[in-house]
Amino acid sequence: MGATEPSQWQLRRGQYLGEISALCFLHLPANLSSLPLLLAGTGSQILVYDLAIGAPLKSFEVFEGIRVHGISLENFHKQLAGSAVSFRVCVYGERRVKLFTLRVEPSGKQEPFLHLELTLIHSLPKFRHWVMDVCFLKDGATASEDPRYLAIGCSDNYVYFWDISRYNMYSEVKCAERCLLYSMKMFGDDIDSLRIASGTIFNEVVVWKVICQNGAKQPGSHAEDHLQLNSDEGFSYPCPNYKDALISRLVGHEGSIFRIAWFSNGTKLVSVSDDRRCSVLVFGRFRQRKEFHAMLLRNRSIKLRALFYLGIMQEFGTAVYLNLSGLPQISIRVGPIVILDYLLIITAGEDCTCRVWDHHGRELKEIKEHIGRGVWRCLYDPVSSLLVTAGFDSAIKLHQICISNEGIEKTVASEDFSDRKEAFALSIPKSSSYGGLMDSKSEYVRCLNFSREDSLYVATNNGYLYHVNLCNTEAANWTELARISEEAPIICMDLLSKCSDTPDRCEDWIAAGDGKGRMTIAHAVGTGWKVEVEFTFTWPAEEERHLLGTYWCKLSEARFIFTADPGGRLKLWKLCHNSHSASLIDKGSYDVCLIAEYASCFGKRIMCLDASFDEELIVCGDIRGNLILFSSPRTLLSSNSATTEVKESPVNYFKGAHGVSSVNSVSISRLLSDEVDIRSTGADGCVCHFQYERDLQSMEFIGMKQVKELGAVRSVFTTDCCDDSVVSEYAVGFASDNFIIWNLTSGTKVQQITCGGWRRPHSYYLGHLPEMMNCFAFVKDDVIYVHRHWVPENNRKIYPQNLHLQFHGREIHSLCFIHEQSLCSQDENRGLVAKSSWLATGCEDGTVRLTRYELGTKNWSSSQHLGEHVGGSAVRSICAVSKMHVFMPDPFNIRNVVYRQNGIVNGRDPFILISVGAKRVVTAWKQTVTTIKNRVDAMSSEMNKNNENNSPDSSAATMSSLSFQWLSTDMPLRHNSNMKRQDSNNVSETPEDGIVTASNAIPCESVSPECRNTDTNLYPVDNFENDWRYLDVTAFIVKEAGSRFSVCFVIVACSDATVTLRALVLPFRLWFDVASLAPLSSPVLSLQPVVTPRLLSKENSQIGSFYLAITGSTDGSIAIWDLTLSVENFMRQIAGLKMENCLDFQKRPRTGRGSQGGRWWRSIATKKQKKRPVNCKLREKGCNLSVSGGRTESSKEKEDHLHETSMFKQSDDRVPLKVDNQSSLVSERKTDNLSPQISVVEAMQVLDNIHQSGVNCLFVSEIRNQGLNDSMSTFYVVSGGDDQAINCLRCDLELDPTMKSQNMNAEIHLNSKPVATNNCNHHFRIQNHQMLVTYLDKNKSAHSSAVKGVWTDGSWVFSVGLDQRVRCWNLSHDKLTECSHLIINVPEPESLDVKICGRNHYQIAVAGRGMQMIEFRPTN
Repeated sequence: MGATEPSQWQLRRGQYLGEISALCFLHLPANLSSLPLLLAGTGSQILVYDLAIGAPLKSFEVFEGIRVHGISLENFHKQLAGSAVSFRVCVYGERRVKLFTLRVEPSGKQEPFLHLELTLIHSLPKFRHWVMDVCFLKDGATASEDPRYLAIGCSDNYVYFWDISRYNMYSEVKCAERCLLYSMKMFGDDIDSLRIASGTIFNEVVVWKVICQNGAKQPGSHAEDHLQLNSDEGFSYPCPNYKDALISRLVGHEGSIFRIAWFSNGTKLVSVSDDRRCSVLVFGRFRQRKEFHAMLLRNRSIKLRALFYLGIMQEFGTAVYLNLSGLPQISIRVGPIVILDYLLIITAGEDCTCRVWDHHGRELKEIKEHIGRGVWRCLYDPVSSLLVTAGFDSAIKLHQICISNEGIEKTVASEDFSDRKEAFALSIPKSSSYGGLMDSKSEYVRCLNFSREDSLYVATNNGYLYHVNLCNTEAANWTELARISEEAPIICMDLLSKCSDTPDRCEDWIAAGDGKGRMTIAHAVGTGWKVEVEFTFTWPAEEERHLLGTYWCKLSEARFIFTADPGGRLKLWKLCHNSHSASLIDKGSYDVCLIAEYASCFGKRIMCLDASFDEELIVCGDIRGNLILFSSPRTLLSSNSATTEVKESPVNYFKGAHGVSSVNSVSISRLLSDEVDIRSTGADGCVCHFQYERDLQSMEFIGMKQVKELGAVRSVFTTDCCDDSVVSEYAVGFASDNFIIWNLTSGTKVQQITCGGWRRPHSYYLGHLPEMMNCFAFVKDDVIYVHRHWVPENNRKIYPQNLHLQFHGREIHSLCFIHEQSLCSQDENRGLVAKSSWLATGCEDGTVRLTRYELGTKNWSSSQHLGEHVGGSAVRSICAVSKMHVFMPDPFNIRNVVYRQNGIVNGRDPFILISVGAKRVVTAWKQTVTTIKNRVDAMSSEMNKNNENNSPDSSAATMSSLSFQWLSTDMPLRHNSNMKRQDSNNVSETPEDGIVTASNAIPCESVSPECRNTDTNLYPVDNFENDWRYLDVTAFIVKEAGSRFSVCFVIVACSDATVTLRALVLPFRLWFDVASLAPLSSPVLSLQPVVTPRLLSKENSQIGSFYLAITGSTDGSIAIWDLTLSVENFMRQIAGLKMENCLDFQKRPRTGRGSQGGRWWRSIATKKQKKRPVNCKLREKGCNLSVSGGRTESSKEKEDHLHETSMFKQSDDRVPLKVDNQSSLVSERKTDNLSPQISVVEAMQVLDNIHQSGVNCLFVSEIRNQGLNDSMSTFYVVSGGDDQAINCLRCDLELDPTMKSQNMNAEIHLNSKPVATNNCNHHFRIQNHQMLVTYLDKNKSAHSSAVKGVWTDGSWVFSVGLDQRVRCWNLSHDKLTECSHLIINVPEPESLDVKICGRNHYQIAVAGRGMQMIEFRPTN
């Protein structure tokens, strides 16, 4: 430790974001709150929530580095002056117990309504074993007096009695069953009635009690002080005057017993175990038995971690049979048992579900809203019917379970507003279901469409169109509007509802198409119960049996409508009226004209579309998961029947946007003046976002959300909450045979209805608050079933609620800050950005999240899901890169170089986030600076009432300014294990991956003969037996001066002891392998890049940069690599590529069935190679350089598009898709035998024995320019290892004075031998520069366990270890001096990153099992 006083260094903890480990209700007097307060333990903190407002009140730090395992409250509260009350709260964790007083009083402000103060009464001495349970006892105290003792149960099956008033240990009792416990639960108000249930390591439940020994004094008769006879770790208590008495032992579980709960009167208890059983254990009333009679609830797919038990026992009976399972293959116990008239069991398990059971073992409700390792705590309040669940994902979910008081048969588990939920059945007037067998002439429902919550339109097989008024559910009012066709059934129907001046008046436009290809428009107007048709108009739109879909164009006037046929063709029709008189229009003087035809290039049926004439764009989705874009000029709006119809071809398309699954909905919203956001949903359960640039007519995939709770997403509905203007998104779809409404914002289930699946005729309608306003109708057995939940007034709380932020559900392996310069480019917003920090985190479950930290009481304000690795592979490392480095091809003609920093983001350097992990998956995201603004729609807000007919995606609210979009994903080639390497010269294709397929990016036909390498060096084959993973990643961005593209060089370290320099060419998303860092004797655990200026000896002017890499290996060595030549050679090669000839086919991450547009997985051995298009050409200037090997995205899929398109064009001349003649197909040849060879880079210097074991972490400070005229570049290298040590190096790079500038050669060998080497430094050359590596200092015992993260800026060093300590070191005088340390709440920390917020202000983020922020403010 340094000599500096700790008071000079301010190292403060921030709020911990991680697992919730304790829950407890605090019931307040009615004058303070109608609902209880919730106390939640997370890390070393206690969070207090007001359930009446659903918001946090305050957080308290109760321990230091010890996790809160449990919270106990006394049942009695003390009334203080005024309306204030106080409670005594006991908090325990590990081997510590603390007693507090919680004071609650009303606040003079409006929010928060309550003021809380937590005061420490006493901290008990440390126990020998972990504390399992604590309860208050009232021995000798009256009902109005405070409890006198604390009963403390420990994992060694001991129970200690602590005297609260005297602050000493009164007694201890050890159970005769001396063994370690997994769980313990105590019951009783005094020592005599105390019952202890212990779950032992032998899978038994031992129930015992405490009795007085002969001659012992009764509790409460303290005639004299306690004698100090025994002392152990601060304990002080008299001779034991109690002993244990065994009541019974249960031997029935086959696994560890995780949790035990007592019945309210202590006669029964419930246990959950690792054997996936929940056992109800019953005592006999008339005699004590040594065996329990267990009744089991079994679910063989989950492990139960928590439970809550609620019941009322009415009477005892004789032996009966009860089946508690409700499931087959469950044994039934026979014997004298208790008949329960009312019983409820709530269990929570590792499958992230919370289930409600009755005493027959029937599952009443299943709640699945958590993610990760499971639900760890659940709590139920019978008074308010509130259920709270919490788990590893840091989320606290609040539900309301309404239970009937009429007995178990009437018990219903549901959310609030159950009195407003309606379920009723309807039958069409002329149904044929009762007439025997049905045929094609039978009458049954074909289509359903809600217009409002009480208005439903029904189309039938015999051509009838009905309207159903649902105001009176007992007697629905049916109105026959029209018979569309007498010869053919109604095939499709779409509805356009328009708002009216009076609330009782409705105006609907119905479009229906029949089997004869005729379209009918009906204008229905109604008031109250009565609905009438103003007019109908029919015209032939398609051939017979070719009219499959009709879609209204959502404009202010119902004048434009689309029709679709099976071959992917659309027709746009315009309704025109022949008279200028409005009265004649109402009488039906309409005409129709065809103004445009659109043909898909895929020839597949169009399933959905959205048109925006403001954006001049039409987006269509077909049945095979493809998106097609058509141009729609504004001039079409003014077209009439005299105008010649327009035949449009696609301006762009995206094949396999939803794999081979159908596209269910598309929507258009504006991003910027020239950019449009396209959102699509599909039957693959995904919501995809695309960005379309109108000027370039280019479409780019920017992001995806896979809704795992839904198998098929029908639409996404976005709304603004009126109270706090929070944007809420809802996914509407199906999972198996259930209809589900899922809140994407809060991650909660709004509605679930069993309906039989999405293939049945169905319709849904959502109000502005779907939790209280939703309707769903479906057809089953010719009966229309309607489920309606409609609360017009917001007079109750909405459940479920999110009380705490949801985070990763598993361990975090890496994190990094998103720095301020990348967040905002406008000066007026920098002040707002400075108050908050964004962090990117990668998790074991393969997800990457962005989390926002704000200075203030509510530190962690938001956390959004950014993306997921392919196949859910774990994320091992993540890095962010934003600084652009300029490459100058001719450094000696500096004056002729035009500097243009044109990055990916307009006017700014690109900010790219890269994550790597298992399965050797690399995923890149790029930051977007645009914000999605509210879509300007021609229709009024009342028209967009959020059902499937009126564009549920139409109201997209403004999103956060910080967002990332998916850029690219790369993973190894997958080959069959029985294939030989020599057979892999055929083109390999993995359309299932859809990311990386071609083994060489530059075809050999485009490379001149002198550039070709005759030696075959195939890219490494990934056999299924190998499960290599990436361990670390780092990157830097290089851009050629004056060029229009940039290259992100990515260095990845793999577990097979290889390090590879990869290149991602932007914006074309092409991946190349540039160089391999070899040889390596052991795997590399940590990587850091170094980019230093390269100077010309004359006038010290900069002519470029040196690109270095520093690696730390498992053998404790640190190596320095020079990548300059490889980077510069690749930049010269890539400058010769004619990117205009590249087929820039956009990709999306692989998810689910047939993503990337293919159901096939073809074997390479059995596939015959097709002709391949020439992707790109290389100029002659690059031929004198060795071509680096690379991999691009699937060229096979590109040629399939060309082949498919050309074949389709030959079969049908009406499809106007043009194929570029320049992309001609070349003759078949095997090109991989001439595959380019990647270069091999050797280490310039290897520093051995820096650590005694693996170098877990490594960090390089920013470059400092020193010396005369800034001729020297200095940076610091700090490393931490498994040997608990921290090592600090300094590297100085300057011009070599012994070399002359005219002798400088750009192709000098990079692995020059060291000039001088001694025990304290290494001296070697890099071209015309020399580098001096100096050992500064090494602290061999920096931490008491392995060091997992380090950071430095050259002045301060921060480190974190598995000992849960963050240590601050000062680097003054080139010595490591510890200034301060802090115990953190993050167990098993894995990563550390630091952000400089200003002068003498640092934010330190630590991640592991959770995440925590620490602030450091040095005084000097």
